[in-house]
Amino acid sequence: MNWMEEVLKRKDDLLQDLKGLLSIESVKDASTSEPGKPMGQNVARALDYVLDMSRRDGYRVTNLDGYVGYAEYGESTSGEYVAALCHVDVVPATGHWTTPPFSPDIREGKLFARGAIDDKGPTLAAYYGLKIVKELGLPLKHNVRVIFGADEESGMECMKTYTKREKMPLYGFAPDADFPITHAEKGQINTRFLLKPDDSASGRQEGQLELVSFHGGGVENMVPESATATISGESTALTELAAKFESYYTEQQLKGSSEVNGNQMTLSLKGKSAHGMEPHQGINAALKLFGFLRSYSFQADADRYIRCVDAYLTDDHLGSKLGIAYEDDITGPLTVNAGIFEFGADKQPFFHLNIRFPVTQDLPTILDTLAAKMDAFGFLVEEPDLKEPHHVDAEHPMIKVLQKIYAEETQLEPTLLTTGGGTYAAFMEYGVAFGALFPGREEMAHRVDEYIEIEDLLKATAIYARAIYELANLDA
Repeated sequence: MNWMEEVLKRKDDLLQDLKGLLSIESVKDASTSEPGKPMGQNVARALDYVLDMSRRDGYRVTNLDGYVGYAEYGESTSGEYVAALCHVDVVPATGHWTTPPFSPDIREGKLFARGAIDDKGPTLAAYYGLKIVKELGLPLKHNVRVIFGADEESGMECMKTYTKREKMPLYGFAPDADFPITHAEKGQINTRFLLKPDDSASGRQEGQLELVSFHGGGVENMVPESATATISGESTALTELAAKFESYYTEQQLKGSSEVNGNQMTLSLKGKSAHGMEPHQGINAALKLFGFLRSYSFQADADRYIRCVDAYLTDDHLGSKLGIAYEDDITGPLTVNAGIFEFGADKQPFFHLNIRFPVTQDLPTILDTLAAKMDAFGFLVEEPDLKEPHHVDAEHPMIKVLQKIYAEETQLEPTLLTTGGGTYAAFMEYGVAFGALFPGREEMAHRVDEYIEIEDLLKATAIYARAIYELANLDA
């Protein structure tokens, strides 16, 4: 079977369907949530789009109250099936894009849009893989589902709902990472660290600067691209502060600004966004701004906040200062992304950490250590959202099949990979992440001017078509 030949016959349709999906700004928005649309109106539009497409193409379609939906194909009555686990939600499109992030644009062989590589492009590659199998009428032992999640980027309530209401697949793949095959994923700890009130602390002293508010980041699994701090004080002190801030961001080779309004001044700093699983690839604007503020004295609660951040997070994405650094031979080192910072009079100050830990690390020890460290500065650790590590043995038959397919379709070595990222694969006992980013390609997920190479999109579709066919005929 020449799988690529079949893909090329459907290239125009694939790109047209993908552009339609990429045009939807499917960022989770709780303010527009309603029954049947728990992630907001735009994510619901994206889910409806792919389910309508599935009905058009003759699949059995199910929508689980807007959390997740799926298209199913096959005639087996056993209830067993294999699956491709995809998602239609995306992270916000911050920063300055060359072309609008939700107006898909093709240039130089690349399709640019938010979600092009994470995960709408790979989602439709998997969908068209099944479409090819269906249209060719190839025989299948097991049914196949393409599952469309609506909350992968923020909590994974979609797959949590799916696991409660549906039987899980025999095995399957998530087209939401790198080729060849990711067979192990780090565990994750997502939690807020809340500053406890201290009634015994003295307030602002005469002539002292006051940190009125601080804001940095907005998504826990992204490196904050921007941060702002509003400070009040005497005009002469603010003028001096502005001059020193300009020297600071110039020395740091960053973009910044200051704006004075009466006895208040707002400092703004720009960094570089990156995926939370690779915080070292970005420049955390919030931590850089704290790097400037730590040289000054503020009111007691602000001082505790700044000193805690400086003691545990500045210039350390490996958790050494927090006392939780660890590394193993399977998934590498623990990483810490400080993704959200909020300080102000109208809410309890907090910061949010996204910690990704190796498969052999002890979770209770991490949590106990964090609690002790934070207590030293008067912070409370909120009940964390936990993701257990995931690992499929290299000798599993599914992995052997996928390695053979990848090697034969690409003539590349089917090396097994691990990741700090979290994918839907971890919800399956025998699940792996399988593409769609090929070796040597730039990682553009969550970044400005996100894109997918059209050649790679087509190649991935051919690989997924064959993978779906062979996995659906693998003996359970």
